[in-house]
Amino acid sequence: MAPYLDTVKSFADVPIIDAGVDTLAFLEASEGLLGLFDLLGSAAFSPVQTDIKGNIVKVRVRYDAAPALSGTLEQLVENEKGEKKRTATEGLMWLLRGLSFTCKALQNSQANKTHELSVAFTSSYEATLKKFHGILVRPIFTLAMKACPYRADFYAKLVEDKSGGPPASEERLNQQLDQWLTALEAIVKRMEDFYAKGKHDKGF
Repeated sequence: MAPYLDTVKSFADVPIIDAGVDTLAFLEASEGLLGLFDLLGSAAFSPVQTDIKGNIVKVRVRYDAAPALSGTLEQLVENEKGEKKRTATEGLMWLLRGLSFTCKALQNSQANKTHELSVAFTSSYEATLKKFHGILVRPIFTLAMKACPYRADFYAKLVEDKSGGPPASEERLNQQLDQWLTALEAIVKRMEDFYAKGKHDKGF
């Protein structure tokens, strides 16, 4: 196997056209992000991973049920608008929040290379998910932040070639990861603006 980022779809490769963000490509890239939590290697992150995975499923179920109406994320949300239960719209909303949390945590890590991951993830949680969580959920996530592995160990796993080949260079990793995160940030911002403009988050 190649280094991790070579084995998954990058958000930089998710097509964005006039109609919006390509649904299937976005879901594929989101599934790739899930694997990062495996590399973090702590059971404390399982609630985060389970939440993201569950919301990916909700969006995919909607796509499979109405593919002609769900080619882009925007079309999927618009075409579910008149239904009583907007399961995919709510699932996508929470998926975007989980992606934003992960994106900002890794951006913090990239920007502050002397900081441990626990600092980067805690700062991201404070800025993203915490305001949406109640008093029962916050301690679970706080525990997960404290259970982050050492930065050096996580980055070593990112560059490792599990087939026995040489690891990716630090320069290559930083280039790939920065492109991946920049594209993810842009998609999240685009969809947050779309939700806010259309008031698609109302009722949840």
